[in-house]
Amino acid sequence: QVQLVESGGGLVQAGDSLRLSCAASRRTFSNNYMGWFRQAPGKEREFVAAITWRGGNTYYADSVKGRFTISRDNAKNTMYLQINSLKPEDTAVYYCAAAATMTADYNRMAYWGKGTLVTVSS
Repeated sequence: QVQLVESGGGLVQAGDSLRLSCAASRRTFSNNYMGWFRQAPGKEREFVAAITWRGGNTYYADSVKGRFTISRDNAKNTMYLQINSLKPEDTAVYYCAAAATMTADYNRMAYWGKGTLVTVSS
């Protein structure tokens, strides 16, 4: 079993930057692929970005390329999501998730954190 804990959300102004963190209880083959998803009010959960512990391969949704940067610190078992130039439409609960292999389908993620709320005011 892998526990994931997100942090770093909050209320920010449009144009601000924010860094979200996701601490994993451990790294195994079952959670080599770590991802961020978000769910805005009334909308379906959507893939944002992902990274692998081994190799650091990164993946991004087209909608966030250029503003979002995903990274990881293997020594700390922690993944990060740097969000720049925040927009009101970025308002959502951001979830950390993990799986053994790459997927953008939230139904296929094996582990989930409880989420951290990001609210962007205009």
